[in-house]
Amino acid sequence: MAEESKVRSVAIIGAGSSGAITAAALDAEGYFERIRVFERRETAGGTWIYDPAPFNLTLHPGQIPPQTDPPLHIPDGLPKITSPSTQERFAKTPIYANLTTNVPSIAMAFSDIEFAYGPFVPHNIPRQYIEGYFSAHKLDNSSNLVLNTTVEDVSLITSSKKGHERWKLTLRKYDAVQQHDEWWEEIFDAVVLANGHYAVPFVPKVKGLDEYLEKFPGKVVHSKTYRSPVIYNNKKVLVIGNSASGRDLTEDLKATAHLPIYQSRRSRSRWDGDTPPPEIEWKPIIAEFHSNGTIEFEDGTSLLHDEVDVVIYATGYLPSYPFWNSKNNEGILYDYEKKRLEGSYLHTFFPKYPTLAQVGLQRSLSFRSFEYQAIAIARVWAGKSVKGLPSKEAQIEWQEKRDAEKREKFHDVPWENGEVKEWLGELYAIAGLGDLLGKGRNPPRLTPELIWAIENRKKYPEPGNEESDKVEAGKETSNGEESEKEWVIVRRSDAKKKDLLHFI
Repeated sequence: MAEESKVRSVAIIGAGSSGAITAAALDAEGYFERIRVFERRETAGGTWIYDPAPFNLTLHPGQIPPQTDPPLHIPDGLPKITSPSTQERFAKTPIYANLTTNVPSIAMAFSDIEFAYGPFVPHNIPRQYIEGYFSAHKLDNSSNLVLNTTVEDVSLITSSKKGHERWKLTLRKYDAVQQHDEWWEEIFDAVVLANGHYAVPFVPKVKGLDEYLEKFPGKVVHSKTYRSPVIYNNKKVLVIGNSASGRDLTEDLKATAHLPIYQSRRSRSRWDGDTPPPEIEWKPIIAEFHSNGTIEFEDGTSLLHDEVDVVIYATGYLPSYPFWNSKNNEGILYDYEKKRLEGSYLHTFFPKYPTLAQVGLQRSLSFRSFEYQAIAIARVWAGKSVKGLPSKEAQIEWQEKRDAEKREKFHDVPWENGEVKEWLGELYAIAGLGDLLGKGRNPPRLTPELIWAIENRKKYPEPGNEESDKVEAGKETSNGEESEKEWVIVRRSDAKKKDLLHFI
């Protein structure tokens, strides 16, 4: 691999958790001459950066990121200085004041550095952890970590030399002092996509919603803009969605909002019992928004204009890659109809582009799964992978097989059916171990303590289980020692049927 690709310089897009571990894994090989992490925010931290000030977003029901988050126009004759761009780039995060993690800390931390404490921590802990991770690995200097810089274009540069390709990145840095944008280009042998997928909110197309948004501005928002229950004091709230964010928001709003809080559900979540929790009233999905302010549900019931002050759509996000130049790269990167990356292998590699990789899009063991991806990428590109990647045909067959299974969510990696262990095992085999002289990271083990935490520690109790106990213990560490606080131990009779990683 090393002779074919000659990967010596790598660009990483994004300085969140996936960008941090990728930079550390590449650096540990002692092979790469240039590692650059480009982050559009003012600090590392990714989606865990907290923006406390309220803000507004224009909603576009039914539209996908190529429509809502299009690429910027790139000026001619780079390098160049231009007036600052005013286009919405969805850079602010969805973090709100009272948010805590919903993944046990032993699974969120990378294997070499623990979280400050756990098992479920306030949002500032992961942000500080990521920022500190760059520092701990001496990657927080300006040569490695380039802040306030947005990647605006990624284009493949083909070479006449067979098997060799390079990438041109077009970059834009906002200078707050001079009040202008600085544009320039850099060339790399390889690129890692680590830009996350919690930036561009999605709101489904619903009959009458476009007109409703126009007639009642500010009445319908997305959960990304939610910051505190304080501003909803005595407000009559309808929350759309009952996944992780929908559950969190309804609980958070109980302290201030007018009760009951209405919650529209498409289906029953694993947290739902046979009846709604106290101070919550369940509604089915919305059939139509009427021009007089009435919201009609599929069962024929309605909420009148004066019965709802605000509608919060907790309907998630869609991945966005506005920098991907489909024309120059001769193909799309993400298929929004199939809801998956186009032509990926193990959610990580791309047989069409041997020097392109992705870390962090899949739903699995959060930070810890990113570590397996990062080490495998580093080992392959350094030419040190003993097993190496299979043939391009075998890699393409992997995606075709998953497509044939007609999975609802292509990049979900469930725990119960053994897929997480199989997937991480493949990455582990590709990576292998570091060398005798200590160069290269070793992939972490799936220890009994980590497995126990995933299967037993829950942020919320789950009604309908045969048994649910609360256990007291001493302080928790990533080595499996226990915490001073109580946590919920859940023993499921249907553990093989439902995904224990649903909360991610």
